[in-house]
Amino acid sequence: MSEWDAAAPGAGASALSGGVLIVGAGLVGASLGLALRRAGVDVRLRDANAAVVDEAVRVGAGRPAVADEPPASLAVAAVPPEAVGEVVAELLDHGAAEYVTDVASVKSLPAADVRERAKEPGRYVGSHPMAGREVSGPGAALPDLFEGRPWVLCPDDGTHQQAVTRALAMARLVGATPMTMTAADHDAAVALVSHSPHLVAALVAARFVDVPAHEVRLAGPGVTDVTRIASGDPELWTEILTANAAAVADVLRGLRTDLDRVLDALDSPPTGRTALREVLRSGVDGRARLPGKRGGAHTEFATVVVVVDDRPGQLARLFADASGAGFNVEDVRIDHSPGQPVGLVELDVRVGVEHELSAFLRERGWTIHG
Repeated sequence: MSEWDAAAPGAGASALSGGVLIVGAGLVGASLGLALRRAGVDVRLRDANAAVVDEAVRVGAGRPAVADEPPASLAVAAVPPEAVGEVVAELLDHGAAEYVTDVASVKSLPAADVRERAKEPGRYVGSHPMAGREVSGPGAALPDLFEGRPWVLCPDDGTHQQAVTRALAMARLVGATPMTMTAADHDAAVALVSHSPHLVAALVAARFVDVPAHEVRLAGPGVTDVTRIASGDPELWTEILTANAAAVADVLRGLRTDLDRVLDALDSPPTGRTALREVLRSGVDGRARLPGKRGGAHTEFATVVVVVDDRPGQLARLFADASGAGFNVEDVRIDHSPGQPVGLVELDVRVGVEHELSAFLRERGWTIHG
């Protein structure tokens, strides 16, 4: 795996002077359109659902594609993995674009499908931005969705260099960090960091379906964090997991081995403490390897917990107070149960400034928890 050189020839707006055609105007497609338009690129939108195109146009993601337009410099198939081959072949064989990429989260299956269907498969390069949200549709699109995120390109021996150059240009224009991997390596990696975690989140969240309501009411921000991605579209995720089934199964088998260790330890509490401690320590060590904010190096933060009254304008006042004093808040989490008069707002800041921020906020009348 290697990051592409920032000075790669043609890796700018000029490589996309003929515009970009986006097929599939959902969350990722519309977000891509917003980001490209911000960079001055002409964006055409197409979707099997005309209402989706209308909504994407309303949010500013581009304009509707028109029949018989000159070929776009690049087309992007923003469709589920199983549909990529058909869409890419149609775009290439009917001259809708000079080169085509896709943004599906699985790469081996689409690449094989394109090779089988398209007359000139070398004009296609698979790609995948490591960005998304747990909500869907063009109404949830964000122009900065790809900022600082990896964007994987998966060329093979038959890929035309210009296909790579244009996909690379697009990724850089929307603020992503392009890198190359083989399709197989990509699929193994996303099985580990994306697909299996989604399944695990869904399995944890599914435990809440048939239990008494008073038990679920005890849930706090920890379980909310663990299960957040479980709200993803089940139909889409079924397609993704099916398309990457072998790689996901490999990860889950390893997880099953660890779960068996935990079960054995819990079945023997006096003697199982060492095994439990080892599993938990591995979790701490593994999490420390994850990239930090916007894909940067992992950084530990200190947390300042502020008690906030449930009144209009309180959050805005808190953020204004913190930023007005020059404190950079790296992340925010809100813990508030409906009907409660107060909530807790957790402000993550650089280690070393938490005491100063706490003292400043106390002077401004805020109650600091802990």
